[in-house]
Amino acid sequence: MKDTAEAAQTLEQGEKIGHTEILWTDQEPSSNRVVSGKVPHILYVIDQICQVGGAERVLLEMIRRLPRDHFRCSVITFRTEPGLKALENVYSPLRVLPLRRTYDISAIRTALLIRDLIRRENVSIVHTFFETSDLWAAPIARLSGCPVLVSSRRDTGILRTRKHHLAYPIVNRLFDRVLTVSEKVRSYALNHDHLPPERVETLYNGVDLEALDAKAAEVDARLSLGLKTTSLVISTLANIRYVKGIDVLARAAARVCFACPDAVFLVVGGVLEPGAFRKLQSLVDSLGIKDNFRFLGAMPNPYPVLAASDIFCLPSRTEGFSNALIEAMGSRLACVATRVGGNAEALTEGVNGFLVESEDADAMGNRLLRLLRDPNLRRGMGQAARQTVESHFSMSAMMARLTGIYQELLAAKNV
Repeated sequence: MKDTAEAAQTLEQGEKIGHTEILWTDQEPSSNRVVSGKVPHILYVIDQICQVGGAERVLLEMIRRLPRDHFRCSVITFRTEPGLKALENVYSPLRVLPLRRTYDISAIRTALLIRDLIRRENVSIVHTFFETSDLWAAPIARLSGCPVLVSSRRDTGILRTRKHHLAYPIVNRLFDRVLTVSEKVRSYALNHDHLPPERVETLYNGVDLEALDAKAAEVDARLSLGLKTTSLVISTLANIRYVKGIDVLARAAARVCFACPDAVFLVVGGVLEPGAFRKLQSLVDSLGIKDNFRFLGAMPNPYPVLAASDIFCLPSRTEGFSNALIEAMGSRLACVATRVGGNAEALTEGVNGFLVESEDADAMGNRLLRLLRDPNLRRGMGQAARQTVESHFSMSAMMARLTGIYQELLAAKNV
């Protein structure tokens, strides 16, 4: 990996040039390299890798964990941040091809670069993430002769614009397989996108529990954050966006803090919508909970915060399938989550957590209070949550299923 200054300089130069390939992470140890063409080459295309959310984390884990004797891989993205820590130890080529529009002369140049890469590198599978990659890069891949196209769908269309809704019915026909992050998202793909059931498959996110435990032990978050030993800590992991419902959590927190003044709410996540963040800060001030409700910003390792918590709360207005939720469950935390997206596929009401309706701050506050007042209940739910992740959402299970899907599709095309 290039150091931060060199990477930043390279990205800046790339943007000035416009469409020169930029190799960030082509430093795989020679013992792990494979000869081009000997094993199938998977090209991942993702709109951006900036503030690392669930999709980006899953993609990076896929790259790290693909069996190197069966696959090699590389990544194209249209935007990233220099020096992003999440890209460390990713020993695969990452090409940043700046793309501001998909309909001008520069987009044509980028399309030709992608075409040349697919042909030169003998790419067998193109796997896309998000709208631009689905709707723009996938047709380029098909026209370039790539045998297999796979799309990952992470939500129920919340980011789609009118032009996306018009384009998806056409482009969907190109994909050999659409991988949905939950059964809820699969239902959307079947009913809204009208995809045939045999081409849509649910691939749940996975958690590496051993790595999670090791990272959680790196820092004593209660000590580093100056939390009292008597504090009851409720955390959430979410980048600051309206759809994440942090305002609903703040209203629930006001109810909780009135009954439990020692309760502390910790929000871990970067600010993606500055306007929403300003409104949140004003709301927290107006509710009189400024000392109890803390914004910690983005953290490269949020797991010590989970380890320091008593409860996890996910107040999202919409989800595909939440990485943060299953990471909290893997951290042995009782969870309160909104009944949206795939949350109900991870949480079983009254067993490993509670589900509440979206926007219902009163119900959320009541469930949090119940857990705060009953240590045995929250410990029991936390253990049940861990067992759920061990049995249903392990990283090894996710990777085994993913590689099986790739092998099945390649065999069907005689690749």
